[in-house]
Amino acid sequence: MLGLIGKKVGMTQIFNDYGELMPVTVIRIEPNLVVDRRTVDRNGYDAVVLGASDAKPSRLTAPVLGQFKKNGLEPKRRLVEMRDFDRECAIGDTLGVEVFENSAFVDVTGTSKGKGYQGVMKRHGFGGGRKTHGSKFHRAGGSTGMAAWPSKVQKGTKMAGRMGGVQRTAQNLRIVSIDAERQMLLVNGAIPGARDGYVIVRTARKKD
Repeated sequence: MLGLIGKKVGMTQIFNDYGELMPVTVIRIEPNLVVDRRTVDRNGYDAVVLGASDAKPSRLTAPVLGQFKKNGLEPKRRLVEMRDFDRECAIGDTLGVEVFENSAFVDVTGTSKGKGYQGVMKRHGFGGGRKTHGSKFHRAGGSTGMAAWPSKVQKGTKMAGRMGGVQRTAQNLRIVSIDAERQMLLVNGAIPGARDGYVIVRTARKKD
């Protein structure tokens, strides 16, 4: 599996070879530095540690900073482990969008937009009550508890609460275009998160 750290630039639209309008998301792949390697003999699994976005040493803790100092590398703000990395690379190498040249589909993981405290209609898609005169039930959640048994609200009941701001993955997004000069990746469809949010782009698990 291959993967890189990127940043969501935004969405636009292009025409494909058949004249059809396609919504695409532009992802800028920042230079990914190979910070460390995880080996089966030492760690029990095989992985590559990638870092992106320069960081001030004063902003990092001593244990995190030590990962860079032992290999003589500049500190990075974002660190991600990529297991079973299907590409030969050494500590200190820099990877770019060319990693996905032979891939057709990718999975993109990011943090969804935080929407704060929301009601059941927005959060869970409840239909709501009647909007007619005299109705006192419009956007409320309705009854949630039980009577004699179990005399409590069941765990997992859909209710109002905090919405968004969680990790989500958009799977099987087709790669529309790769711009090696500007390190841009265009994928068909939407991905989680707001503009300028960091995302992890991996080759699709469910597609060849």
